[in-house]
Amino acid sequence: MYLSSAARTPLLRWAGILQSPGLWLRRQSGWSPYGAVIFDASGVLLPSPQHTAADWEARNCIPAGTVQQALLSGGENSPSLKYTRGELTTVEFLEELGQQCFEIANIRVPVNSFLSKLIRNEMIKQLPIMAEAIQCIRAEGLKTALLSNSFRLPNGESFLPLDQKHFDVIVEAYREGKCKPDPRIYKLCLERLDVQPQESIFLDNSSQNLKTAAQLGIKTVKVDDLEVAFKELETYLGFPLQGFVPYTRSVGPTTEIPKDRLQKYLENVFSDQATGPLTLRQFGCGQSTRTYFVKFGDRSLVLKKELPDSLLPSGPAVGREYRVLKALSEAGVPVPTVLALCEDRSILGTPFYLMEHCAGHVYRDASLPTLLPSQRRAIYAAMSEVLSKIHSTDLRAAKLEDSRDHGNYIQQQVDTWTKQYRATETHVIPAMERLIEWLPLHFPESQKTTAVHGDFRLDNLIFHPRRPEVLAVLGWKFSILGDPISDLANNCMAYFLPPQFDSMKGLAKYDLRHLGVPTAEEYCQKYCGHMGMELPENWNFYMAFAFFRLAAMLQGLHKCSVAGEEPNHTARRKSCLEHAELVADLAWDFAIKEGFRVFNSLSIAKPFAQHYSTWARQGPFLSRSYSTWTRPETVPVPEVPMITSISSLLGMAQGIYCKLARNLDVQWSFLISQPRRTPRPVLEKKVLVLPPQAATTNNDGVSRGWPGWSFSAHRCQSSACSLLSPSRAVPADSPVGKQLPAQC
Repeated sequence: MYLSSAARTPLLRWAGILQSPGLWLRRQSGWSPYGAVIFDASGVLLPSPQHTAADWEARNCIPAGTVQQALLSGGENSPSLKYTRGELTTVEFLEELGQQCFEIANIRVPVNSFLSKLIRNEMIKQLPIMAEAIQCIRAEGLKTALLSNSFRLPNGESFLPLDQKHFDVIVEAYREGKCKPDPRIYKLCLERLDVQPQESIFLDNSSQNLKTAAQLGIKTVKVDDLEVAFKELETYLGFPLQGFVPYTRSVGPTTEIPKDRLQKYLENVFSDQATGPLTLRQFGCGQSTRTYFVKFGDRSLVLKKELPDSLLPSGPAVGREYRVLKALSEAGVPVPTVLALCEDRSILGTPFYLMEHCAGHVYRDASLPTLLPSQRRAIYAAMSEVLSKIHSTDLRAAKLEDSRDHGNYIQQQVDTWTKQYRATETHVIPAMERLIEWLPLHFPESQKTTAVHGDFRLDNLIFHPRRPEVLAVLGWKFSILGDPISDLANNCMAYFLPPQFDSMKGLAKYDLRHLGVPTAEEYCQKYCGHMGMELPENWNFYMAFAFFRLAAMLQGLHKCSVAGEEPNHTARRKSCLEHAELVADLAWDFAIKEGFRVFNSLSIAKPFAQHYSTWARQGPFLSRSYSTWTRPETVPVPEVPMITSISSLLGMAQGIYCKLARNLDVQWSFLISQPRRTPRPVLEKKVLVLPPQAATTNNDGVSRGWPGWSFSAHRCQSSACSLLSPSRAVPADSPVGKQLPAQC
């Protein structure tokens, strides 16, 4: 009774479709005007070398400050700056530095041992407070950059003991041939970040470096005291830089919930089991629900609540989802453990439920770039297995039976998303118009009914951090009783989408064999093996439906941006529009393939020699074949009735018919119109360029006309008899016309 047998929940936004929502949410709510934070390495992200130098000097009985004085002396041509710019090798730098130290302290200084101490373990550990700050900054959608006067080690490698995945841009002085405080290196960093100076913040412990940055318009933070600098950066950004939880961001002004009432509710639910301060962070950005990470004492929870203006008119969606998760969990499907459902609106304003937080890894790129080929194949195998487990759930045992009819799931889905598309339509997408007519004509004759996730894809799965095991399936907003093949098709869309696609990074341009990722056919065979079934013949229909549904969702996103429900971000709006058209075209491609499959399955002579498959690209478009019968009575009689209605034509045939009809209308309009009886100006101009000197004469001096041209002119004039030509294609008074016989 808990699963709806059809999709009655039109949605303008696909859950998770915006992979980095923090940036536009932050700008919309006015939290912060900044788009990037630029960090120095030494003294900001890593321990300051000054303390190491002082300790080393004391241990080696060298006058205090000798090394620092040597490093700072010499101006632009100092050994340290030349080394930083890559103009000196490590050996050359140490020789010059040792000489400078000798001139300052009047003793031999073992600078080699100083460099060894500088890169020891204590010096290459990133400061924890700044490491967490970077994660919080990136979670909000801001970019991060490293701008460092770093140096090379004796083996030629860069001394940069930082996780480079945490930075969008890394600018190292020795690679660029310029170093701070040269203004050019700041401008280079800003250019690669694609931000304006006033949109960035720069942290450094050098006053001279900060001065140059400030002159360019960059906001600066001097890092003398790490705690003070941390608080100053937090103030400028307008959000906390502590308490990071993967896949979450801070709760903004427009998404806050009453923490005091929530805390009282949690105390009642858990009694004495959990006490302590309450902290909140937010997952993603849904339009029908909001999801929060809740830290309450030692408990890590997830709270999911409806919005006051939810676009789900079908009733208590949160309550239904809670009951579905509870039933599936008892049936052995890996889902988050639900804890409590609250339908009392006086607490948070709308119904909500609590579940345990499941820590793990979420893969947002279908190519799994951080894994090995064997690991990728194992991840896809685990995904197909958990999908089959969902579809194999015993509905009766799980108490998920629905007394209503389940046989029209696809029909109701198409109807729902067609209405949704019409409600958000901003312009005509030709492929969508064709699909809206084509899909109802090709509904599956029979549909199996199982529990259906409704949005099954890789980034809705939480995997174990160290092994290919699905810990939990997320995103049950579209959960229904319906056709399981629709879930499989939705899962396979990534195979046909480009890698730069916003909502899911696809696999269309990749060599899957090289990656170790199974092909779409192999993946489907794996799923069918788990289910003990064969892939249906009309698989292309399901793929067309899946892409049609996605195109309708993307059109809704575009409508939101145009209507002002999202920030006025031109690039994102254009992206949604282009992607909606791209996805609609993909859907129509699958519709065409399905049309060929149906046509080839008819028990008549097949005019198409090439069979088309979902798994491979099409070969030659059409291949004609001819056959003859010696006697009329031997002509085979088709077992199916001849097509007599336009609407009964297959997908591609409908398109060809429409094109021919338009062309014939144009030709007939011309035939019955007056302009066909008038000379064509272009042809007349072409004729007039024939020079009279081109005419030849015979031995008697009589003109013989234009050799070769006479026949051509005769053909042109004769063509006036055609209904498709004007009666005087060649003017009589033209040079050619004068040479034509009178009877022409």
